[in-house]
Formats: sequence, C-alpha cells, structure tokens
Amino acid sequence: MWVAGVGLFFLFMDEPGGMNADTLGFVITLIAVFMPVAMLGVAAAAARSGRIMREESARLQAAIDAIRQSYLQTAYPGGAVRPTVEQKLEEIARTARKTETALTTFTSIRQPVEGRPPVPVPPLVAPGAEPSDDQATLALGTPAEALSDPVPTADFLRALNFPENGEDKEGFRALRRALHDRQTAQLITAAQDVLSLLAEEGIYMDDLSPDRARPEVWRRFAKGERGRAVAGLGGIRDRSSLALAAGRMRQDPKFREAVHIFLRRFDDMLMGFEPTATDAEMAELGGTRTARAFMLLGRVAGAFA
Repeated sequence: MWVAGVGLFFLFMDEPGGMNADTLGFVITLIAVFMPVAMLGVAAAAARSGRIMREESARLQAAIDAIRQSYLQTAYPGGAVRPTVEQKLEEIARTARKTETALTTFTSIRQPVEGRPPVPVPPLVAPGAEPSDDQATLALGTPAEALSDPVPTADFLRALNFPENGEDKEGFRALRRALHDRQTAQLITAAQDVLSLLAEEGIYMDDLSPDRARPEVWRRFAKGERGRAVAGLGGIRDRSSLALAAGRMRQDPKFREAVHIFLRRFDDMLMGFEPTATDAEMAELGGTRTARAFMLLGRVAGAFA
C-alpha cells in the first residue's frame, strides 16, 4: 500500500523527472519509498519469531511436565518400574535389618569370620580364685560389637557414600563390612531412610554441588561448636531442594522424625570419628552422599545456627 501510494504520487506530480536529476533527491526518494516497508517487514518477522518461540516454549514445558508425571507414576508406589537408586537402598535396608536381628539375638556369641579361627570361650573361674596370666578375662555377656574388629576407615567412608550402581562390587563389599558394626549400621539405615524420602521429592544427592567445608569446620561441629563458626557446613545452595525439604519437614511427621534420627546418628558418629581422623579423611567424609544429606537436612532443621 505504501509503495502504491508513493507511485501514484510521482505519477501525478507536475514534474515527475525533476527529482531524478538530483542524486541526493533520488536517494531520499528510495529511502522514503522502501524504509517504511522494510521497517514493517522487520516488525512482522519479529512478531512471528516471538509467536513461534512462545509456542515452542509451551510445547516444551508440556513435554517436560508429561515426562515428570510419567516418571513419578512409574517410579513410586502404584508403578511397575522402580528406579535403580530405590532398589539399591531397599537392598541396603534389608541387609541392615538382617544385621540388626543377628546382633540383637547373639549378644554374647560372635560368629567366626571366614578364614579366621573362632575366639575361644574362657573357662569359668571359681569364686575367689585368681585367674592365671594366660587366661582371658572377657566376662560373659559381652556385646558382640565389642568383639568385632573396627571397620577400616576406607570401607567406612565408602559405605557412607553408598555403592555407585549395581556393578559396584567394591562398594557393596565395603557396605557389608560396615554393617557389621552396630553404630555404623544404625547410621546407614537412618541415611537410607532419609535418602528414600528425599527421592520422593525428586532430590538426589548426586544432583547437589555443595560448598565444601574445611576439615576444621567439621571438627568444630564435632566438638559442639555452633553458630557462625560452623555455618560453612550448610553449603547447600540449591533453593529448590531446600524449599522442598523444608515443606516436607513441616507437613510430614514421618519425614520429620526420620530426619531427627538421622541427624542424631550422624552427630554421634562424627564425635567418635573426628579424634582419630586425618584432615584428608574429614574432607572425604564431607564429600559422601550421607554427608550431603546431613548438610541439606541440617540446614533445613537449623542445626548449624
């Protein structure tokens, strides 16, 4: 319409060739004719691109929502397919329950470790008799954990990180060793409970990238310091995970109870682990999945305040 109007103007003007003689006038004429058309074309292209982007964004969001809904329906109760992480945690829970049962039943008898001779039971000593130097002084009724060897630190830390996948034989071996210790088994069971509950909210420890706290900060917390001195332990910055965990804490008493049990177990473990651990071992502890869960839930519960 603009070009047609300009053409009619030059067609019916008195001197149609006057402006063509002047170069500057010719350029101005071209600008007057084509600049509005070009601007309208650019505006139309921009509007079309914006509409296409909005439609694509809406379709992408709908696809993401559908995938998430499908995953939630198949991954949790009511679905036929269970995620590998949940299967792994359930296997760990079954192993922990079996270990707990064995430790409760046999409080004074320890099954011999494969390849090692059983510990001999000392003979009874008559009242008033002095035991000889070569006689064992272990009293009857000694708990099984007092007889068991301590868990190697490398296995302990690997167990707190849980096996990477179903093919992680070394991880499962370390986990089985750690579950023979009663206190460690209780901590791993509590960690398994909270990791399963967090997974229901779509929170996985592998997705978190916390700010690593220095070993001395972990040591201060283990010794009972609180406040700004240990604020570095709350290094989880993922707002979505923090909001989901805080909301679940307020609304779900079962989740709240599991979190408090886990925080207490981890705190007890840390107090016993810190005196003999090196700085490298403290740093490795802070990178485990169990420690990440502690940092997330401890911040939500205000444990570092």
